Amino acid sequence: MASNVEVKDLLEAGVHFGHLTRKWNPNMSPYIYMERNGIHVINLYKTVAKLDEANEALKKIAASGRKILFVATKKQAKDIVADKVSKINMPYITERWPGGMLTNFVTIRKAVKKMAAIDRMKKDGTFNTLSKKERLQVDRLRAKLEKNLGSIADMTRLPGAIFIVDTMREHIAVKEAQKLNIPIFAIVDTNSDPRPIDYVIPANDDAGKSIEVIMGQVTDAVAEGLAERKNDKEEKEAPAAKEAPAKEEAPAKAEKVEKAAEPVKEEKPAVEAKKEEPKVEKVEKEEAKEEPKPAKAKAAKADDLTKIEGAGPKAAEALVNSGIDTYAKLAKADPEKIKEILTEASSRMAHLDPTSWPKQAQMAADGKWDELKEWQDNAKGGVE
Repeated sequence: MASNVEVKDLLEAGVHFGHLTRKWNPNMSPYIYMERNGIHVINLYKTVAKLDEANEALKKIAASGRKILFVATKKQAKDIVADKVSKINMPYITERWPGGMLTNFVTIRKAVKKMAAIDRMKKDGTFNTLSKKERLQVDRLRAKLEKNLGSIADMTRLPGAIFIVDTMREHIAVKEAQKLNIPIFAIVDTNSDPRPIDYVIPANDDAGKSIEVIMGQVTDAVAEGLAERKNDKEEKEAPAAKEAPAKEEAPAKAEKVEKAAEPVKEEKPAVEAKKEEPKVEKVEKEEAKEEPKPAKAKAAKADDLTKIEGAGPKAAEALVNSGIDTYAKLAKADPEKIKEILTEASSRMAHLDPTSWPKQAQMAADGKWDELKEWQDNAKGGVE
């Protein structure tokens, strides 16, 4: 994906301003260009490169149909993130991070369902049967749930990735995502540790303009991925709609061909008919040779392994490169072998636990998507 942002735009937004040199994290040294007036200056060329890498990965996750959870609870970022992310219909947290949001997702879902139950009470008239005090308590509970969890009401399963603004402030979210092997994308300033982050975007995470520029690029990439998914669905549905009338026309065409062929057979002598027989055999042989070609084309298409809970884009890529490119192959694979493949591909994936991946892949291969989704909702991050 070609980058739409330039170093000049980032410079004007103040993306290059880091923290005071005495507050720096030494692990951020590869992304620091220089020090001026006691403040570290971030290398914007590396910011552009890392932003492009993160956008490409986010685009793939969005195109696969998985949700991306955006987290920004600091005052400068919360309004910007809520505005940008709501336009692409992705879940976000801009109030207090509820402890166990990811690791105890089943309980969080119960709280979200409670909101829906209160709404049903108001519709069917049950709410009016309560006393004035009880109605007031229910209204307060509904308002509190809406404020903290209203933006994740549509998130019925664990997200495919998490995007964080200021990893120092959201350290609990980072730890929960790490525990569940969820890919972490983050805007990382010079005072933060980039090691737990899968996709680091070195930038100023305090200035509103800086956050707005980065979030604009990120949400545009996610929107592109969603548009691609929509186009793919339309292309798949179009041939299915055309096949129905084509099947109805086929018998009529066959009748016309038979009628046209009958008088030709009567007029031609037997000798001519014998001469034409070898040509038919040659044509049949040529058709037989051409038959395997579509089969090769089908074999070349790999299944979307990111639908397996716990397998991110990098893990899926490593499996495909090793020859495990379908759900059926993954279902037969040994978890220890999968672990070796992931570790060889990148030391960052050494913490992944693929124990349940063959089980999930078997359900996907059998087409049991509802059963798989239910299993993934109950199992936390693919870990039973």
